[in-house]
Amino acid sequence: MAIAKAERLMNLALCLLGTRRPLSKRELRESIEAYAEAFGRGTNAAGSDDSFNRMFERDKDDLRELGLVIETVENLDGEVGYLARRDSNRLPPITLDAEEAAALGLAAKVWQQARLAGAASGALQKLRAAGLPEDVDPYGAHSALEPRIPVHEAAFEPLMLACRDRRPVVFDYRKATAAQPEQRHVEPWALECWRGHWYLAGWDRDRGAERVFRLSRITGKVRSRSSRFTAPVPDVVTVRETVASWAGETADRSARIRLRSGAGYPLRAKATSVRELGDGWDELEIPYGHGLDAWLVEFGPDVVVLEPAELRADVVDRLRAVAKG
Repeated sequence: MAIAKAERLMNLALCLLGTRRPLSKRELRESIEAYAEAFGRGTNAAGSDDSFNRMFERDKDDLRELGLVIETVENLDGEVGYLARRDSNRLPPITLDAEEAAALGLAAKVWQQARLAGAASGALQKLRAAGLPEDVDPYGAHSALEPRIPVHEAAFEPLMLACRDRRPVVFDYRKATAAQPEQRHVEPWALECWRGHWYLAGWDRDRGAERVFRLSRITGKVRSRSSRFTAPVPDVVTVRETVASWAGETADRSARIRLRSGAGYPLRAKATSVRELGDGWDELEIPYGHGLDAWLVEFGPDVVVLEPAELRADVVDRLRAVAKG
């Protein structure tokens, strides 16, 4: 059965790479012998459409996991087709020196305790096949380092795949100031980790503007859609700057807060001045930018905002929203 599946995947890959126009599921079902034998052709199709759809979706996902870039295209009649453009699936010769290989090894190690461990190991194997010298050990140069990025949110994996495949998504999102989640239609651009939290940057179709979403506030399942992106995807550097700005990295003012002694180390690391107040409290001056209110809420009763007044009001509003559930 393993040989039969490998042959079926190869035939599907060749079919998608060889076509100049998107092919529908019906056309692929009739063109690939393995599908035709299992489910029949045309009016003689005896197999279940549901069974074929499940097999085709599994095969398509397997090819994408192997690195094949498969595009989903919807024609004017609303029929969905698939193709793999040769220019999107062609890589130049890969040459890495020892330091570059070590950097990739560290990047792969980041995911060893997450669900992406298999993908990271597979990527290194593909680099070996593409010409990475056998005497270069991607793990060896910095084997004492054990980098880790926590990934606890269930939304991470489907969003990562949606970013990779350029597929719009739908999910329910609860803002920090809202008691109930609301549905969002998003064209996902990239995922970024900032201060231990994961953020999705993308185009919000309902609002017609770019937005950043914190993954821990996504509720329920992330559902993908077969339609195409309607907005251009910016350069990755621009996305990172957007995430940093929305999450509070860009600051143009200062805020004064009271912080319980021995608490809030990340706030202390950012502080421009610290003054002991006594009775177990310190006064800090910290940079104030977009998103600071959301960050301060995470420290709960250990933080009290002194000024400015609008920041204090924003923090109180977020706390009230949390209290309401």
